[in-house]
Amino acid sequence: MVDVADDVDRIVEQWARERPELETEAMAAFGRVYRLAKIVGDRQERVYGALGLNRGEFDVLATLRRSGEPFQLSPKVLTSSLMLTSGGMTGRLDRLERAGLVARSPDPADRRGLVVTLTGAGRVLVDEAVAAGLAEQREVFERLPEPRRRQLSALLRELLAAAEEG
Repeated sequence: MVDVADDVDRIVEQWARERPELETEAMAAFGRVYRLAKIVGDRQERVYGALGLNRGEFDVLATLRRSGEPFQLSPKVLTSSLMLTSGGMTGRLDRLERAGLVARSPDPADRRGLVVTLTGAGRVLVDEAVAAGLAEQREVFERLPEPRRRQLSALLRELLAAAEEG
């Protein structure tokens, strides 16, 4: 258990001084979630960068990889899954195709459509990247004892469900 005040505590204390009527418990919790996500996300970005990928490119490759055999999706499904604009997806696919990590081809089920397929090289790279990124997450997460990790996961699942309800 950490008993030392952190930067979030200092921010909350400043708000308490300046606006004592504000209830800042949620600010403290989400401030820590944001900072944790940023720290671990930056660590993952460095790992992906060392492999020649940025986060967006990793996300495309990972979406194709976890879709299962034949590791193939339409650009529309990829765009929707990653919450991107079609222009943003086109740029990512262009870079990944030039690197030989994905291939675009006509959709046999829709003459007007395309499918994006993860290449063998793309599969090897994304498998390495996902393992390396997960190692960064685990290095931080496993600093908590196992029962606390389960508790944290359950609490975050519950909070996310509440937020998604609107």
